[in-house]
This record gives sequence, C-alpha cells and structure tokens, in this order.
Amino acid sequence: MRTTVFLLLLLTGVLSRSWAQAFDDAPKPYGALPSARQLAWQETELYCLIHFTPTTFQDKEWGYGDADPSLFNPKHFNAEQIVAAAKAGGFKGIISVAKHHDGFALWPTKTAAYNISESPWRQGKGDMVKEFQLAAKKLGLKFGVYCSPWDRNNPAYGTPQYIEVYRNQLKELYSNYGDLFMSWHDGANGGDGYYGGRKEKRQVDQSTYYDWKNTWAITREMQPNACIFSDIGWDVRWVGNEKGGAPETSWTTITFTGKDGKQAMPGFLDDSNLGNGTRNGELWIPTECDVPLRPGWFYHASQDDQVKTPAVLFDLYCKSVGRGGALDLGLSPNTDGVLHPKDVAVLKDFGSLLKNIFDHNLIKGATITASNTRHNRIDRYGVGQLTDADRYSYWATDDNVKQAELTIDLPRPTTWNIMRLRENIKLGQRIDSISVDAWQDGKWHRIASATSIGANRIIRMKQFTTSQKLRIKIMAPVSIALSDLGLFAEPASLANAGLSAKSANALDKKGWEAKTLGNALIINLGKSTTFSAIGYLPRQDGKLTDVVTKYRFFSSDDGRKWTALADGEFANIKANPILQRISLPKPTTARYLKLVAEKGADDTAESLAFDVNAISLYK
Repeated sequence: MRTTVFLLLLLTGVLSRSWAQAFDDAPKPYGALPSARQLAWQETELYCLIHFTPTTFQDKEWGYGDADPSLFNPKHFNAEQIVAAAKAGGFKGIISVAKHHDGFALWPTKTAAYNISESPWRQGKGDMVKEFQLAAKKLGLKFGVYCSPWDRNNPAYGTPQYIEVYRNQLKELYSNYGDLFMSWHDGANGGDGYYGGRKEKRQVDQSTYYDWKNTWAITREMQPNACIFSDIGWDVRWVGNEKGGAPETSWTTITFTGKDGKQAMPGFLDDSNLGNGTRNGELWIPTECDVPLRPGWFYHASQDDQVKTPAVLFDLYCKSVGRGGALDLGLSPNTDGVLHPKDVAVLKDFGSLLKNIFDHNLIKGATITASNTRHNRIDRYGVGQLTDADRYSYWATDDNVKQAELTIDLPRPTTWNIMRLRENIKLGQRIDSISVDAWQDGKWHRIASATSIGANRIIRMKQFTTSQKLRIKIMAPVSIALSDLGLFAEPASLANAGLSAKSANALDKKGWEAKTLGNALIINLGKSTTFSAIGYLPRQDGKLTDVVTKYRFFSSDDGRKWTALADGEFANIKANPILQRISLPKPTTARYLKLVAEKGADDTAESLAFDVNAISLYK
C-alpha cells in the first residue's frame, strides 16, 4: 500500500513544493498541495460533458455496440451552437465524449473500424471531435476528451490486445486536438456487449486489466496539462453520485484504500469517502460533481419537458463548486445534431443568474477588522486581500494563531443569504471550520457554520439575514490563509427550485391488480388500456437490493397468450437511479402486463421482481 500511495503522489505531483512562499515570512504550506494542472482545473469550476453517438438515434441511454453506423447522420450538426450555449451558461470548458461504451468513435480513428468514417455524416469524411475542439477554441473555452475504456463493440475487448488499441486511441486524441484540460475515463467496465458480433458478457479485473499506471503515463507525457478523471481520481475524483452535488463536508484531500485485497485502483477501492474526502488526507484530489441537464445523459424526446431549471442548476452550483469541486453538466444534442431550444434557453438563463448574483458583492465598502494579522504586515497579509478579486492574495495570521475572528461593519443594514469564502489553496486546505454570527437586537446570533472551506465554499442559508455587523470565527490546526470573502443575495424566487415541467402524466392506476410469480410481475389493468411507454422508478434510498437492471416486458388481452413488447437494460441505473421510461415501438392496447426481472443491480436475479408501485404507464 505504501508503494501504491508513493506512486500516486508522484503522478499527481503533490509532493512538489513548487508553490514556494512568495515572501520569506509567508506561512509554510500545509498537507497535500495541488499541482499546476489541478490549480487550473479548480479555477475552471464549470464545464460540460457532451454525449452523442448512435445511441441517440436509438433512443437509448447506453448502446450495446451493435448499432449500424448508418444510423449516425445528424444533418444539421452545429458544434458552435452547442459550445455557444455552454458559454452562455457560464461554463468554461467542454469535454467531447469521443467514444462511449458502445465503442463508436466520433473521430476517424485508425485503431478500429467502428467509427464515424463508416457513417453517412459528412460523406464519411467528418471528424466530430475536431469540430467540437475548433468551436471551443473559437469561443474561448477549454477542451477535453472522454474515451471510454469499456468498448462493447471491439472484438479484442477483454484480451491484452485491446489495451494497445485503447492506448493508441488515447494517443490519437492526445496528438490531434490541441492542448487538453481533461482526459476523462468512465468507471463502467465490462459486461454484456456485441464484441465483434459476438453477443456475450465479458468481465475484466479493473484493478489490473487497463494497467492504469502505464496507460496514464501516456497522458502525463503527451498532455501534461490535462487532469485525469476517474473514480479514484489521480487528479480529479468522482463525487460518488450523478446528482451533481457533494456532501456538506467535502474535503479536497483524500486517502484511498483498496478492497477485497486489491490495490487502491479504479473499480477496487473503498469508495465510502469519495464524497466526504479525508481531513488531512495523503492526496490532493478534488471532486467533480457530474449530472445531466436532462434526466438522461443522451437525448430523449420524451424528456423535453424535464430539463432542469436555472434554479435547480444554481442549487447544484452551490453544492458542487460551492463545496470545493466543479460542476460537470451533461449536454445531449438531438438527432439533428443541436441542442433543443429548451436546453439553450435554460443555459442562457442560468448564466445570467450567476452573473446577476455574484457580480454584486455586498461586502464592498465594509470595514473589516481582524483579531490578528501576520507579522502586522497589512500590505501583504491584511484584510484588504479578502476583497481584491485575487484568489491567491490572502489575509494570514501568525504561526501561533490558529483561531481568529473577522468583524465586518457594513455601510448600512444589508440583506443577504449567501456567503462565499476561499482559502489560498497553494498553501493547502488549512481551515477546519468557521462560524458566522450576526449582530441583531443588541447581541450576537449564530446564523451559520461550515467545514471544508478549500478552493471555494458557498454557505447558502435558507433564511435571509439583515444586519449591519457580522462576525466570523475561524479555526485551523495551523495559521490561517483566507483569500476571499463575499456576501451575496439571490432572488427570492429561487427558493422554489424545481423542474421546468413535470413529465407527461402517467395513466391512473385505479383498478390495477398485481401478483408476483417468480421473477415476473403480472398486472391486471382492470380494462383494456392503450399506452406507449412503461416507466420504472427504482428505489431512491441508494441501496441496490431489488433494483432491476435487465428486463423483458409482455402484454396480453387474456392473461394467457403473451406478446413481447420490449427487452433490454436500464443503463447506468446504479449511479443514476432516475425514472426509467421505456418508449414502445408503437402504442399498445392490452389488459394485462407482464414485467420480468432478468437481473438486479447487485448482480443477482434470485427472488427478484418488479414492485407494482414502481411501475407507471404513459399515453
């Protein structure tokens, strides 16, 4: 384990003390520190992940790798429209899903036949990754790539030969698409596929199969500025969910351990602390909070009325960027190759909302008094550094002062509900906790508290506070180095965050009767009923027990003779347990419905069946 940790430290560069003190009397760095590429990533804060493959044209979430390339022909594809919408939302980078799990490459790779040159798009001469990269460059956004290690189409997947194929794909992406800010690697690996035409299941040992140490050495050599994202991190770690938010306490530092006797590698690590991190952890690996703008990562017309509102996105911003990480928002072009107008409008409104809130720092004009200033050097470490818009200038205390107070006297009584704080993370994550008091009715009232400040901490209070005087108490194991302090007020309308609209109304369940036979749920609908989609909502408590991942659906007029309706998998349901809506090829009229559970999220099928309360039918 010590050897593994040492290698991790070398790879991330956190052993480096390149952030030498700007002055001889500056505080000494504390704990694990960010590398230069991690600092640049922390400053990015908002970026988008763009999912677009033949899966879009199949109306599926994940593709098996069996889609005919002729399906992929977005006749009105416009990379600039997609990137411009992201920029309007305040996002500073995009990541092109150059290859998802279906194995279809969006660039004309020489490593595999299953790629965009086999499609009719651009007469087989297109390169979608290049068009995204050029659009990002034109509009001033950073650019990254996602190349799935799992390939459900490649005939060599599961063999040593595939590793060379995958590495050569990375080399192509690293060579031809400019300076990348991220190299993104999904944690989904192994399972059912269409491997070279063989419909079978192939499992791999994620801790050893990809030989990540040597695979990611290619990234370090060819794209030294690119942060590597995976479950375990390396540069950026997964927050542990696809809901877009980190826990209230989320330390940037973390210590990884293995499980089942394996090394601490993707697929075989104790992921219980992915979200919370580890106070004084061995590694500086911040969290990425990923979430799609719609319920799914790929476009589905049935989700046009379920686009997240600006209010929802702002809430996620506060729980991701505002908890020391970044927000990675999934965008999904439609079959025309552009974002739906609703998506574009929401992004624009979200960008305006961010600007309207954070462009007005209510602390301006206030008198700030500190209980201690390092060496009494007001010019270098005074409270003026807290409001100068520089993330790395900072107010600091003497080495022996580990608890201090800031008192803020505002020019007039001010109403606010958001406080933002930042540490100078070049010196590490130093602060343990803070508390905030407001002077009201002649005495101090505690109104907020927080831990894990780090690169960015947004305290968003449920109630607005009106006061002219505030006090912040700060506790740390070492001297304090706080770089930013701000007060902001959000529009009162944001209190009612929700979806832009509810999904299409489900049919009334009145009269339904259900019974379970083995792994089949049989529903008597009570009368002949016409429906065009079946919905399944998995349990929402985070547990995998009884969550169905593979299914078969049948209908009947008499409960004896059954007609097959649909079969498949609920892709990504473990990480993203949202409502699964299966659209049928055509409307069906039946009195009886049979739903067969083929496999569960915990890889079992024994005693597994659908719960009638989790099932819905749609017109």
